[in-house]
Amino acid sequence: MNPWKQLQALLAGPPRLLGDVVTDHQDGTVTVQQLGGGLLRVAVGEQSAVEGARVFVRDGRLDGEAPALPMHEIEI
Repeated sequence: MNPWKQLQALLAGPPRLLGDVVTDHQDGTVTVQQLGGGLLRVAVGEQSAVEGARVFVRDGRLDGEAPALPMHEIEI
């Protein structure tokens, strides 16, 4: 097998981001605010999300609802 294709098979693909839905648009997209403050407008696709829901985003699309776990920031 081609070594380049073997390396690509090991890579995970696009990152899975986490954020909260802030706006549900009528065109099949939602605006998601990432935990760091950035905003993403992503396609809903087969998933659905309501405003305030914590969701996963991958490759410009919703990738499912994320659990609402407590978050703590630790400064070093």
